[in-house]
Amino acid sequence: MSTTAFGPLLLVAGVIVLGACGAADGTDSSGGSASAAVDTTESVVATEAPASSPTEPAVTTTAPTSSATEPAVSTTAPTSTNTAPPTSEVAGADALTGRWAHYDVVAYEDGLLKTLIISYGFDDFSVADGRVVDTTTFCFSEQRTDQPIETSLSDAATQAIEPPPTPIDVDTVGGTLRIRRPATPTPVGIRLDDPFEESLPTDPGDPRIVDDDGDGKPGITVRIEVNDEIAGELYIARREIFAYEALLTEPDLLTGTVTDDSEQLIIGASDPIFETESDWVQHPDPSKSPIILRRVDETWDCDRLAAERDDLFPPTPDVDW
Repeated sequence: MSTTAFGPLLLVAGVIVLGACGAADGTDSSGGSASAAVDTTESVVATEAPASSPTEPAVTTTAPTSSATEPAVSTTAPTSTNTAPPTSEVAGADALTGRWAHYDVVAYEDGLLKTLIISYGFDDFSVADGRVVDTTTFCFSEQRTDQPIETSLSDAATQAIEPPPTPIDVDTVGGTLRIRRPATPTPVGIRLDDPFEESLPTDPGDPRIVDDDGDGKPGITVRIEVNDEIAGELYIARREIFAYEALLTEPDLLTGTVTDDSEQLIIGASDPIFETESDWVQHPDPSKSPIILRRVDETWDCDRLAAERDDLFPPTPDVDW
């Protein structure tokens, strides 16, 4: 499909910037058995006493006690040391656990261009260590601008954005469940040892740059078409920084807004006219950067999401400011 996930692609007459898209046992330790404790070499004890004088002590009718000191074999599983509460006791778990189709829009602008980036994918909610965890994956994206310029990012490049599984905050606002996903800086087109603390390098020849979309070009590739005469490619690396907040407005629907503070490094281009930086910012009106999550079956994949996109989400918006 098209353009970028987790961020805007800003282009005007050959000036382009890609922004952030708007933007988851116990065993028995005993070595022996109960029967092994009896010494089978001991003499058999008679079960009937021989004739004797009345004062003779009685003979026991049971086998002698074994002298073995092996501990008894436990018949119960050892107590788990995991103190995490059951899933049903984790705030929001019952309402959220499962797969949700993801749609978000981020509105950006600079002095020359206004743009919307629309991203699609899935949020899988699970429970770990007593918290709800969000695992976000992306499938495809598209873009709208206020100018007749086409930019596109391959599905392979979009899917290369892989945010780490992230514990989310869950509470209620006016009786409605609210979730808040914190920002998780995620490198794409480059490897960073500590994405949370490391900023992108400024050197386009940095050895950590990788071909994340598998097209043989460095970083990820943005396709640009201004008109029939002006077209080409831009090669970039990014540090995606994306967060969202949403309310459970219906049992199978979460709605809210997204924010972004991503970074970008231009590595190169097929033509120097595409290498110019631009100073873009997210539009201050949060309503222009919505997020919608709809519960779907666990079997849904990117192909089905693309095929049934119109049944789940509103029409693709246009720049309206």
